[in-house]
Amino acid sequence: MNSAIGIIPARWASTRFPGKPLHPIAGKPLLQRVWEHVRRAKSLDAVIIATDDKRIANSAKNWGADLIMTSRSHKSGTDRIAEVAKKKRANVVVNIQGDEPLIEPRLIDQMVKTLRRNRKIDIVTAGHPFTRKIDIFSPHQVKVAIDANGRALDFSRKPIKGARVLRHQGIYAFRRSALLKFVKLKQTRRERAERLEQLRALENGVTIHVLVTKHGSPGVDTPQDAKALEQKLARAKRRSHR
Repeated sequence: MNSAIGIIPARWASTRFPGKPLHPIAGKPLLQRVWEHVRRAKSLDAVIIATDDKRIANSAKNWGADLIMTSRSHKSGTDRIAEVAKKKRANVVVNIQGDEPLIEPRLIDQMVKTLRRNRKIDIVTAGHPFTRKIDIFSPHQVKVAIDANGRALDFSRKPIKGARVLRHQGIYAFRRSALLKFVKLKQTRRERAERLEQLRALENGVTIHVLVTKHGSPGVDTPQDAKALEQKLARAKRRSHR
């Protein structure tokens, strides 16, 4: 068994943007755009949407997505994908954000390849240089500090000093065994303070490898982000027709 699956956790409730997964972006629900983009990754044997909401489930069925209904009690997307991973025997599980419709399929392939090549790595994520200095000080931008070998030293919403610091991109590839162990670990105090569950791994001695990319993919956190993305897609479409 050397299969890999991508799982997109999706929930309706969002403090800043309720119903975000089904918000239309240029005529298609946001979640559908993510799903279509992720399916271009060559390394994934399946792409599954994991949700506890019937509205999301019904919409996903309409566009032909593989879907698994999950418990409503999950506190995080990682807990949700772990429920799916228990039912699936793939040895690599990729946790894909449902609000990044421009996620690079090649990045997913690179993450899967990293786990297959190096048995010492259990979790892989990604980061890229900041394009705006002001974002280094923004609590809305998660930072990751890495060492010379690409291992994560720290994650924080606050500025991190004394190391190479990147903007963290919230995509993770887990060895299935590592994922199932991770969700059994208790939340740490710093994880709760920063609202960053990856700190639970670091504080329990789990190594996270960071792939460094040139660029990230913009996420959709607010209705304004959705509008900006729609405009970006329209510009790209116009250029392609020239």
